Amino acid sequence: MLASTLMLIALLCAGVLIPVPYSEMSPGPTVNTLGEHEGEPVLQISGHKTYPADGHLNMTTVRVTSADFRMNLVEAVYGWLAHDSKIVPHDTLYPDGKTEEQSTQENAEEFSQSQESAKVAALKELGVPVKSWVIVSTVVKNSPAEGRLHAGDVIKAVDGAAVKQPSDVAKLVTKHKPGQDVVFTVVPAKEQAAAEKEHKTATKTQNVTLTTKTSDDTAAKRAIVGISAGTDHTFPFSIDIKLADVGGPSAGLMFALGIYDKLTPGNLTGGKFVAGTGTIDDNGTVGPIGGIEMKTVGARSKGAQYFLTPADNCAAAAKDTPSGLTLVKVKTIGDALGALKDIRSGDTADLPKCTTKG
Repeated sequence: MLASTLMLIALLCAGVLIPVPYSEMSPGPTVNTLGEHEGEPVLQISGHKTYPADGHLNMTTVRVTSADFRMNLVEAVYGWLAHDSKIVPHDTLYPDGKTEEQSTQENAEEFSQSQESAKVAALKELGVPVKSWVIVSTVVKNSPAEGRLHAGDVIKAVDGAAVKQPSDVAKLVTKHKPGQDVVFTVVPAKEQAAAEKEHKTATKTQNVTLTTKTSDDTAAKRAIVGISAGTDHTFPFSIDIKLADVGGPSAGLMFALGIYDKLTPGNLTGGKFVAGTGTIDDNGTVGPIGGIEMKTVGARSKGAQYFLTPADNCAAAAKDTPSGLTLVKVKTIGDALGALKDIRSGDTADLPKCTTKG
């Protein structure tokens, strides 16, 4: 007995002291996009008629352990056995040794971009025109573009060829061999900001000549200048999303639906508690996200009856659906609006529900 007891104590001590390369995911807060958060409306629209929007269109989140948290074996086993948490390899959340600060910054950028795409998708669905253009999104340190191009510069052309979408920039640059010059025609970010403030179109451009260099990645060597291109928009009225301490792109769909609801008469949900998740692009296409099992648990614990689920997440979500929650498969904002129409009318028999096969 003494030997067994000592062995058990030794094993428990080892379990507590030995770190394992895992992290934990658990349900995070859910926030009603139609309501308030920390005392102010999540969606604030001015310059356009809005309508009262009751009910719930909740975005969902996932909590994760920090990058420097070192889980021990006992914590890992407990997490594996728990229903409301998920243990995943540490590198899944923080790949390539990414620090928590780097992850937070990346999540903040993705969250900002998801808000912009949500606005565009909602307005496009409503037939409201949105002006878009290609911009310099980021500039790589110690690259040919550093100090010559700046985040927010509008890219009008490369070597005289008009740029219509972000992918055009890379195509035009990689036509060159490393060491050759490439000419960017841009509207400087300051000029663009000043024009937007006065609701005008910026017309003052300048040419910037850069000497390309060889890419540093492991892919086929190609010419680069050290920027990433993105898209910016001008909206015909003000739409602000006020939600702090949230990151990542997964709230895009629910933001878009919330904006749509506030700009149209009536209630999208018909008083039902609807939650959901999913990235969204400018064209309203809904993409998959991580931590779907934690999000459905978090939504149901707050009272959600229906959960709008990206089609690519359906199979995983359906394997362990919380009791009382209906998973609705969506691929586009149009699918989501159609499902909400059925939900508020009570005609839910033909809802596209998730199954373990997708």
